[in-house]
Amino acid sequence: MKSEKILGVIVVLQVLTLVGQWVSTNGGNAQAGAQVPDAGSQRNQMIDQLKSTNDKLDKLVTILEDGKLQVHVISPDDSKSGARK
Repeated sequence: MKSEKILGVIVVLQVLTLVGQWVSTNGGNAQAGAQVPDAGSQRNQMIDQLKSTNDKLDKLVTILEDGKLQVHVISPDDSKSGARK
């Protein structure tokens, strides 16, 4: 008797689910709102970024060729090295 009531409730819930799917306005399918990308504009932006990168690399090459680059090595503090142990 108890299992018949549970089965009845399950059937009612399934019917309500089916009715809800049939009645829904969009049929359960969401429409994509994406826009078509502008490939030409994207390429122009990439070219601008590449030009900027080339300019920065040219500056680095100039510094390295001139020999004006200096590197200073600083030993770590005793307090910092003790914390790492």
